[in-house]
Amino acid sequence: MMEYKGAHDQVIFQDVLDVCSTYITKPESIDLIKKAYDFIMVKHEGQKRKSGEPYTIHLIWVAYILSTLETGPITIAAGLLHDVMEDCDVSHEEMVERFGEEITTLVEGVTKINKMPFKDEADVYAENHRKIYIAMAKDIRVILIKLADRLHNMRTLEYMRPDKQQRISRETLEVYAPIAHRLGINDIRIELEDLCLYYLDPKAYKEISDLLEEKRSERRESVDKMMQSVKQLLDENHIDYRMKGRAKHIYSIYKKMVIKHKRFDELYDLNALRIILKDKMKCYEVLGIVHDHYRPLPGRFKDYIAMPKPNMYQSLHTAIIGEGGHIFEIQIRTEEMDELAERGVASHWRYKENKGYSSKQEQKEIGEKLQWLGDFITLSDEIKDGDAKEFYDSLRRDIFEANVYVMTPQGKIVELPNGATPIDFAYRIHTEVGHHAVGAIVNNVMVPINTKLKTGDICEIKTNKNSGPSEDWLKFVQTAGARNKIRQYISKQDSETHKETIEEGKKLLREEIKKRELDEKKYMDPDTYKAYYGSFGANNFEDLMLVIGKKQATASTLLDKVIPNHTGFFDNLSKMLKKNNNAIKNQKRSNSSSLGISVNGVDGLKVQLSKCCNPIPGDPIIGYVSKGQGIKVHRADCPNLNGAEKGRLIDVYWDYTNITEKRFEVDIELVGLDRPNLLNDIITVLGQVKVNILNINAGIHDMDANIQLRLSVENAEVLQLTIDNLNKIQGIYEIKRVIH
Repeated sequence: MMEYKGAHDQVIFQDVLDVCSTYITKPESIDLIKKAYDFIMVKHEGQKRKSGEPYTIHLIWVAYILSTLETGPITIAAGLLHDVMEDCDVSHEEMVERFGEEITTLVEGVTKINKMPFKDEADVYAENHRKIYIAMAKDIRVILIKLADRLHNMRTLEYMRPDKQQRISRETLEVYAPIAHRLGINDIRIELEDLCLYYLDPKAYKEISDLLEEKRSERRESVDKMMQSVKQLLDENHIDYRMKGRAKHIYSIYKKMVIKHKRFDELYDLNALRIILKDKMKCYEVLGIVHDHYRPLPGRFKDYIAMPKPNMYQSLHTAIIGEGGHIFEIQIRTEEMDELAERGVASHWRYKENKGYSSKQEQKEIGEKLQWLGDFITLSDEIKDGDAKEFYDSLRRDIFEANVYVMTPQGKIVELPNGATPIDFAYRIHTEVGHHAVGAIVNNVMVPINTKLKTGDICEIKTNKNSGPSEDWLKFVQTAGARNKIRQYISKQDSETHKETIEEGKKLLREEIKKRELDEKKYMDPDTYKAYYGSFGANNFEDLMLVIGKKQATASTLLDKVIPNHTGFFDNLSKMLKKNNNAIKNQKRSNSSSLGISVNGVDGLKVQLSKCCNPIPGDPIIGYVSKGQGIKVHRADCPNLNGAEKGRLIDVYWDYTNITEKRFEVDIELVGLDRPNLLNDIITVLGQVKVNILNINAGIHDMDANIQLRLSVENAEVLQLTIDNLNKIQGIYEIKRVIH
């Protein structure tokens, strides 16, 4: 069996070849690695590390670490070459010519990022790692090379200045160790974490080391006794097994002592045994044997075989009271599980020398097996063009710090960050599930969609294909993935509505042009309106049409500005006005006051608008001479005039040039399907068209919503535009003017 070299050994290129030869047999594959080695020996000649040793030693170590992970020849060659483009000015073209596109892409993905003109160091830091993460999302081999590179750099960090030691260690602990953990590469993760602690908190590192050293002989004796006891137990039951003691590494002890405030003697798993078996069923059999013989500690059993961790880790964990009253942690797993636990994804997808090997297929398989990597790839695609800090923060929160495990009703585990809600869960399942989510059932109970999920919850999402995300969701969702998908949906909807509103504005302008019998070609030409954009708060013709489409201004008002001599206020009645004005000129008229009402053949009578039908400028009207109350002006279709004496009816007209009243009251009634937020939608629409609400009265009758509104409007045209907009609200099926 190959004896691999550790951090304090010396390594040469022959060591790389020796390890590679245990799993790579094709001569052309070994030749590729040798070719890469020959190239770096020339290109990096004379370059030294801070330690004074040749730079190529670092590159050989990277290749050696990759070979112990049994990565492919292309990955190992790229590991040897990973600094040659940046440090030796080797061009992309030369790399492709010598080593091909695949190796060149890997090298470019791993190449250190040069200093860029960002605002501060935090921006450089975030941007650098965003590029690394995006490269990793495209090809897992990039991060394997990067981890090997970082591991050797940490091993030789003693030659750096103290401030650099701190910065690099902090970065490693925040970025690279979590990635190694998520990939399940525990050997690398453990070494990285311990090295980081050595530089970040040397005092704590020494204290824990000393405590471990003090208890080492006592622990060894205890572990030996326990191993002998378990061995005898398993032999009696004719179990084929392999067993070993497991040492707790310094950083994990530090986390429990410092972060969780545990004393050294409170750490149960300092004494640990690992039992390795041939098949899965034997794991449960051995667990039963161990629990039958030793007393298990309540609440300390975990079945990671039935429910693997997100990095595919599988094992049974239990804590028992063993020999001499010592507490032991027992891990039970198969040989395959043990190898996966130590070497993670690199173990599961080791290089295979067969015709079916494909790095793309490998990447696809990894993405399917590692849910977090699939989420990671999605996150990279969604935020890669956005803010680097947002990407980095989202990645750390949503992927690396995610520790809430929620299940679908089918038993699939979805990993989420603390505070995640059913909406975050829905978007992790599928984008369309998130878009159409309308409710959630958690542990068989209907809950609000902003409920915070907990580990162990079983969540079912209820959907409706006719529903969509609400902007309110952005106030409580926790994951960047959900947040970005909601924003994209709303933006798309806004964009579509934007286009529809512009087209509506053009339609209204075209209708107004036709009514005025104007030249459509001229008055639909954007150049005609350039001088008037500013008057309407617009920058271009489309902005102008948007204003009209939103009913924030009328096409009539626009044309009145463009054609100053046009006196029409309500142009669709222009012909009627001309006729009315001619009739008015030669007749006596009553004093219309501020109402702008002209009355044929009558002078000196009081004129007032009827309260029963509330006529407003633009409505066809008729006068009724009432006893002692002057002339009451009604809408021409007012049912209260039915049966009125013909002699009391009199012609009246709107005299638009004399109207000084700015707004008129009008009552309307809406009938629609009762549903949540209906009233809120109505109020929103009225706010958009800038109509004042004077009173609201709402009720429900036979499952129908009945809403009566008193509004303050300028004229009949504005009222009609308001009604048109209200008719667009989902569920509204009747709107009418109220007659009292």
